[in-house]
Amino acid sequence: MLREINFDGIVGPSHNYAGLSPGNLAATRNAGAVSHPRAAALQGIAKMRANLALGLTQGILLPHPRPDHRWLGALATNYAAAPAHLQAQAMSASAMWAANAATVSPAPDTRDGRCHLTVANLVTMPHRSHEASATLAQLALAFANPAFVVHPPVPAPFGDEGAANHMRLCADHASPGIEVFVYGVSGGPFPARQHREASEAIVRAHGLDPARTLFVQQSEEAIAAGAFHNDVVAVANERTLFAHELAFADKDRVYADLRALMPEVEIVEVPASAVSLADAIGSYLFNAQLVSPPGGEQALIVPGESRDNPAVWAWLQSHIAGNGPIRAVEVVDVRESMANGGGPACLRLRVVADPATVDPRFLVDDGKLDRIADVIRCHWPETIDAAAISETALVNQIERARAALLGCLDLVGLIDS
Repeated sequence: MLREINFDGIVGPSHNYAGLSPGNLAATRNAGAVSHPRAAALQGIAKMRANLALGLTQGILLPHPRPDHRWLGALATNYAAAPAHLQAQAMSASAMWAANAATVSPAPDTRDGRCHLTVANLVTMPHRSHEASATLAQLALAFANPAFVVHPPVPAPFGDEGAANHMRLCADHASPGIEVFVYGVSGGPFPARQHREASEAIVRAHGLDPARTLFVQQSEEAIAAGAFHNDVVAVANERTLFAHELAFADKDRVYADLRALMPEVEIVEVPASAVSLADAIGSYLFNAQLVSPPGGEQALIVPGESRDNPAVWAWLQSHIAGNGPIRAVEVVDVRESMANGGGPACLRLRVVADPATVDPRFLVDDGKLDRIADVIRCHWPETIDAAAISETALVNQIERARAALLGCLDLVGLIDS
């Protein structure tokens, strides 16, 4: 009964463009622009509907309380009195990018035969560093069944950004896999957000077999170009690794190690001569969902920006025509998320599990998505000017909107301690 479930983060009502993430070129480029939280959240709902239409199992993760009054209190201030940069960090809706919620090792890979999840600490960026407690509360509820073990974050200063720097290759999702942990050392002017020490701690906590675990260094060139997470330049699914030529510091060693552990691996490398790092990062070609629909061949779910980029789209069409392992390309509109630096892969956390072991309030079908969409249409702000996030009326609307969503899902009082 094990299958891959994609848990998408619902875009929160505080979604705004404050430009808080150095190294994330889209986020910094759009700093100060007017955001559209309602449209952003509805785009995310539409993406989830498209996944359901492919026959995939779909889950959700909820927006965190914003502003984060508890975090501000720990800084001896409140929202009204806080300086503008702290207000922006307390209001960030970045928990929408569920790929950074946790690192997940499915039951077939672990010593005790349970699915292990370690909450990411996200300590590198102040606006994300206070997400872990709310994420832990949600995951502890969603995965309370004994089939799971939910671990607290790795302690600072070792940066851990979750599944965005983790890949798994396997014959199929229910079979034992090869887990690949990608870390950074340097990224030119930008910080490397995933520390090898954090990944090593997760491997120990999850009880993974060292012989089936790889630690891979992300290339400095990729980080400096704006690949702030590995999933901006590489993604894996079952037997397939889909990566840019410049994704890894020593790609030949990575490929050789994978082939030694899994001779049937299919490595799809996109050469820099066909798609530059700039085009790959700007289009989020690799920040895509590479999925295996039931009874079908692998499909790549890409943002509209990939179709809009001539070099990227030409490469994709050539690969499909050439009978490669990726047999279909699905295009989704997540432009609001993209403008803040997160594509389709950023918006979801992959968990291989029996859906019957997951709290059903965190799983969705079309009917539940209809109810969620109604709440979004009624309560989410239509626009937010990043320069106006201190306004009391906006704060009140954001807090009421999230409360309405929790009420719709019967989660009031259960994920906010």
